[in-house]
Amino acid sequence: MMEKSEIINKIQEQKQLPNLRYIIREKTETFTHKLFYTLFDGDTPVESNLVILEQDFQELVELVCWEPNKPCSEIWNSYLQKLPEILEKLNKDASAIMLHDPAANSIEEIYLAYPGFFAIAIYRLSHEFKKYGLPLVPRLMSECAHRQTGTDINPGAQIGVPFFIDHATGVVIGETCIIKDNVKVYQGVTLGALSVNRELRNIKRHPTIKENVTIYANATILGGDTIIGANSIIGGNVWLTASVPSNSMVSHNPQIKIKKSIKNE
Repeated sequence: MMEKSEIINKIQEQKQLPNLRYIIREKTETFTHKLFYTLFDGDTPVESNLVILEQDFQELVELVCWEPNKPCSEIWNSYLQKLPEILEKLNKDASAIMLHDPAANSIEEIYLAYPGFFAIAIYRLSHEFKKYGLPLVPRLMSECAHRQTGTDINPGAQIGVPFFIDHATGVVIGETCIIKDNVKVYQGVTLGALSVNRELRNIKRHPTIKENVTIYANATILGGDTIIGANSIIGGNVWLTASVPSNSMVSHNPQIKIKKSIKNE
């Protein structure tokens, strides 16, 4: 039986990642929600909150920028310049949802209650940080939305405007996916890779979705060479690993057998 001191030493030996600090997750989550409130909440003052956000960001920078020669502290001012544009895109996303979803009773309902909108919002906010090369934070931001909505959008994906995710749950959008303007996606859709081989890192391995495409529930579209042509409709439960031309309609036709029940008389 090991002594307590021996147990402690063995645990210390296995703690081999000095930069693995879970406070990074907590601070990123706080920063993400504060940023969301700053952009959308009517009771949150913009000017004073931006000052607080800058302070929070600098704390994050000190935690995550352990690699030398990464100009992380310079990112905030550039990011700040992008916030009005990001907000404009998100307002267009919300308006598109209001236009197309008959269940939406008000635009306020979309901002407050639609998990798809929240997932898109956090994607757009994290995507800019990803473009600047900020380590770790964009992925942790996307995890905030993933945990709350069940939607996993990698911040590296390129998504046009407007974008609409209905019901949201179970949607997966990979890192090198390209989605053009005015695309609608339903629950359970996967836009993924054919392989998870580490050698494919930095290679396009997720599909391209052109303009005005609708992808219905539980469809799976895989592969970096797979292109879904503009104005196409992809039906529910479809599995695609090859490209589809523009103006296509792709459907999955399962065999359904209904047996009449026999009642004892």
